[in-house]
Amino acid sequence: MKTLLLGFFVFGATAAFGQTASVLSNEPTPIRINDHTARASQKSLAGEQSLLISSSVISARGERPLWELMQPSEEVSLGEAARLLRQQHAVDKKAKVYIHD
Repeated sequence: MKTLLLGFFVFGATAAFGQTASVLSNEPTPIRINDHTARASQKSLAGEQSLLISSSVISARGERPLWELMQPSEEVSLGEAARLLRQQHAVDKKAKVYIHD
């Protein structure tokens, strides 16, 4: 009985809301496009402006680029690094284990 009453209530509520919905008219209405008064026009450009910070450039005699001074780093292969770590692990001191009698 309760479910029947609930169903009737839901059906009645949806029917009531459906009756209050506004209906679109079938009268054709022309589309109006607003006229834009601010259109592109030709103007003179702004004055030139520097984006750089006003600072003096300091250079010394015999200045060399950094890439000439840097030395390439030696890359160690993964296998060589593993062998080195294994050797260091074998040489390291082991922890002492105390057994209580």
